[in-house]
Amino acid sequence: MSLGAKVAANLPYLRRYARALSGSQSTGDAFVRATLEAILADPDLKESLAEGGRVPLYRAFSKLWSSAFLQVADGDDMVGDHETAAQERLAVITPLNRQALLLTTLEDFSIAQAAQIMDLSEADVESLVQEAVSEIDRESSTNVLIIEDEPLISMQLEDLVRSLGHEICGTAATRTQAQAVIAEQMPGLVLADIQLADGSSGLDAVDDILAIDSVPVIFITAYPERLLTGDRPEPTYLVTKPFQESTVRAAISQALFFGSSRPLP
Repeated sequence: MSLGAKVAANLPYLRRYARALSGSQSTGDAFVRATLEAILADPDLKESLAEGGRVPLYRAFSKLWSSAFLQVADGDDMVGDHETAAQERLAVITPLNRQALLLTTLEDFSIAQAAQIMDLSEADVESLVQEAVSEIDRESSTNVLIIEDEPLISMQLEDLVRSLGHEICGTAATRTQAQAVIAEQMPGLVLADIQLADGSSGLDAVDDILAIDSVPVIFITAYPERLLTGDRPEPTYLVTKPFQESTVRAAISQALFFGSSRPLP
């Protein structure tokens, strides 16, 4: 496989990571674009990517992010009002903690791989992950709507949501059922599958909700490629089935932290 093909295969997931880390699609994509430019300009980096693939790619991104993060947080011209507000909220949670948590949950790297990406010891990464979990678990509770047509997965998500201190305002296996739930009570968070029981779309069900209010949404799906196309604004929070509960926990905390799943302009 060529270097270009290797990078292209991992690019949608690096963009997802960048969005979750920054809280903004435009800012995340700007960092990814700068990472690709750095790769093209560095023969040694291209060689490491050709040999190692995903870890060197994220390591290259991490070095760029670490060197530029303070510029963004200090109000660099590359961010607008909404991005600046997101960065101010990010300051509440230590950036290194968030990186460690995202790498080991959302991106499913091992502690050893995350340590290599962040240029830290494994013990340091483990400590950062625990600190991040403690910080983001302080978020206030909310009501959650689960849109999922597989009963066992729906029950698993219900148990997980309640274990985090949140309430279930309803479950839905179809778009119509979701509409019935929101007619009674608007949720503070939505966990949604894409393909539903009667052939209806979880995307349409979510659009119904977002037409009323800007509610944080986390897509949990076995078909991530349907959302990671670049053809439309992509969701900030996307979890692939089969999922780890720690991944969903991290996504819930971060979605509530930003208060919205809509990509910032």
